[in-house]
Amino acid sequence: MKARNIHLIGICGTAMASLAGMLKARGHDVRGSDIAAYPPMSTFLDSLGIPVLQPYDERNLTPAPDVVVVGNAISRGNPELEYLLDQRLPFVSMPEVIHQEFINGHNSLVIAGTHGKTTTTSMAAWIFEFADRKPSFLVGGIAENFGASFAVNEGSEFIIEGDEYDTAFFDKGPKFLHYFPDSVILTSVEFDHADIYRDLEAVKFAFKRLVNLVPRRGRIIAWDGSPNVTECVERAFCPVERYGFQPDSFWRIENVHYNAASTRWTVLREGRHYADFEFSLAGEYNVLNATAAAALADCYGIPPATIAQALREFLSVKRRMEVCAEVDGITFIDDFAHHPTAIAATLTALRKRYAGRRLWAILEPRSNTLRRNVFQHELVASLAIADQVVIASVFFKTTDALRPEERLDVDTVIAELRTRGVAAHQSADVPAILSEVVPRLESGDVVAILSNGGFGGIYKKLPEALEVHTR
Repeated sequence: MKARNIHLIGICGTAMASLAGMLKARGHDVRGSDIAAYPPMSTFLDSLGIPVLQPYDERNLTPAPDVVVVGNAISRGNPELEYLLDQRLPFVSMPEVIHQEFINGHNSLVIAGTHGKTTTTSMAAWIFEFADRKPSFLVGGIAENFGASFAVNEGSEFIIEGDEYDTAFFDKGPKFLHYFPDSVILTSVEFDHADIYRDLEAVKFAFKRLVNLVPRRGRIIAWDGSPNVTECVERAFCPVERYGFQPDSFWRIENVHYNAASTRWTVLREGRHYADFEFSLAGEYNVLNATAAAALADCYGIPPATIAQALREFLSVKRRMEVCAEVDGITFIDDFAHHPTAIAATLTALRKRYAGRRLWAILEPRSNTLRRNVFQHELVASLAIADQVVIASVFFKTTDALRPEERLDVDTVIAELRTRGVAAHQSADVPAILSEVVPRLESGDVVAILSNGGFGGIYKKLPEALEVHTR
């Protein structure tokens, strides 16, 4: 890209903010706009000195930039989008820029799947970095080992989180099809993004298209625990290495031990001992994520001892089961929740990490999947892992086209949880949640705050309200 002055519409999305930082690192003059900036991306952009204009307004595009990057959350009716179309300003999608400006000339390592791709991408990037491979990477969150969501380096590999969500208002195909992978990790395949995929078959078709892009010389590392994954990789033209707990897996996981501060396990490669791994993270899903990242690193010649040491030093990703506060013996966890399967994995991991302690789940149904009733019964089963459940009102979008009959019925979810013996309540908003929860908290409680958005700043407001209450 020869342009020097670049404006990003929807800059506070995790991937868009990361792209903004990458473009600035390349010497471009970068600015952007959004409707509501919130941490961690708002603080991240501020630390880079990238201006964020709020709210959307056609005046944000004057003087006219050389090119506009249009985020996939931006649709017709947005004042800036309407202005740039009227004025015929040059515009591109985020994945187009990433491929043209950054991936070209590198080995493209794409981590894809319904769940786990952010953490797995962060793990892979850290392993390659620890091995002094100087990788470039882009991940949909703040990787704590780097304190950033991206890096632009001189190494041969570009490691990227491959998102199956659509690309832009003018390109409804998945983002990951723009990344032309040399190798792929496929962590899982489930129905998700109910706003753009009509059913599971459509989701599987998208992942099959990704698999079809991998050249014969490439490699696919695929989870062994899903028939959907098996179906998606069965016609690959490159070698496929399965990982997981199945006896015949290429990368077989054994002897997992979950402790209060760490997790340990053994990996066999084609039936032979490969390495013993340990890290500070909790949960079976993180063991799977780390094993996949290790398998990818092995494909690119990184020795098992180096991988093991890198994993021991791996921290986490912001908003992935992150301890955000501890007050009066009560632990508050911030987790990026977007799907019932992910919620179940998080709550199960917390059960093991904080055994014997009362577990709260405070949920904001915010993702385009959770806002719908498509997984209503599955959501009940996931939340039932907790002892106490509080659900906020379904998040409303100003551009909402969700019909009432499609909307998640929170009252029904609450009723079904109560029939299972779970203490469940609905509280419309953050002030109501504070009033409901704070007086009932007890020392030793673990509070999981589940949302893929800002949730009204509850991550700070709830611990602060507890501190005031206990004075």
